[in-house]
Amino acid sequence: MIIKNVWWLMAGIIAVVALLGAILAGPIMSNVEQPKYQVVEIDKNIEIRDYGPTIVAEVEVSGEREKAIGEGFRLIADYIFGNNSSKQKVPMTAPVTQQTGEKIAMTAPVTQRGSGNTWTVRFIMPANYTLATLPKPNNPAVKLREIPGKRFAVIRFSGMAGEESLKRHTEELQAFIGSKKLQALSAPTYAFYNPPWTLPFFRRNEVMIEVVT
Repeated sequence: MIIKNVWWLMAGIIAVVALLGAILAGPIMSNVEQPKYQVVEIDKNIEIRDYGPTIVAEVEVSGEREKAIGEGFRLIADYIFGNNSSKQKVPMTAPVTQQTGEKIAMTAPVTQRGSGNTWTVRFIMPANYTLATLPKPNNPAVKLREIPGKRFAVIRFSGMAGEESLKRHTEELQAFIGSKKLQALSAPTYAFYNPPWTLPFFRRNEVMIEVVT
């Protein structure tokens, strides 16, 4: 009986350790390089941020949003894991971003659908690389380009970032932009910082809209 109880105790301890490992895996693996920015203004869960220039690897994918980001992630991950001119691995960074092909006129908030149900999925490259030092993608669908510094209004939230959550937080951010009389320059960009197995309350998600400086 004692041996049986010890066995069940050990099994319980192993189960608890495994559970803690699953809980902590997402946050630990999300501790990667992120683009630097300066916070200009804070209003609860909304910030106005100034970002410096960044280099991104990006692809354009058509289709439903969740399927598109999965396909875009696969294509760019293939590049950074070694499918490139020098077979070199490029360190993972966060966030992975996704933006619709929708275009916004300079007289925002008037919008115009630009290229149908098309999404641009991006990985931000580590800061120590330049366009000259990054290995060239073997897949022509993967493009490397430099993005100039920009100012964004950003709303941050946790959870699964499903369609309803993204819509609700986008509307909250747009209302903030309107209340501040800011001029929007882009369609919303969705930013995801965590691996897909991260528990919802540990996730960091953002909606970002470029605004006039």
